[in-house]
Amino acid sequence: MRFVVDMNLSPLWCDVLQAHGHEAVHWRSLGPGHASDDVILAWAVEHGFDVLTADLDFAAAVTSRAMAAPSVVQLRAGSTDPDEVGAFVARSIAAAGSKLAGGAILTIERGQARLRTGPDQSPMTDEP
Repeated sequence: MRFVVDMNLSPLWCDVLQAHGHEAVHWRSLGPGHASDDVILAWAVEHGFDVLTADLDFAAAVTSRAMAAPSVVQLRAGSTDPDEVGAFVARSIAAAGSKLAGGAILTIERGQARLRTGPDQSPMTDEP
């Protein structure tokens, strides 16, 4: 998978994702730090990337607009430190596999992950 890492997360997330076989780029290497979520979403769609973020607004935008892309992985685990939750996030992404496509939302919480897919974002699984 290909991820753009949102400004609210450390650039170290790129290292975590790359170590697990994903392409990852931090937004600050692509555009201004004050870029709106819509600008980042548009870039992700145009370049075929999904979004890793701790911001609920990305998932809300994808859901409310019934967007087919990008998918969003949102960290809601309390900590966003890649040293603390990086391995669990990587396992959750791997477990979701091909289901994490087409505007899916993967929410990572403390010790669990929830994947929502489809136009109505109905839950597909409690743990990927």
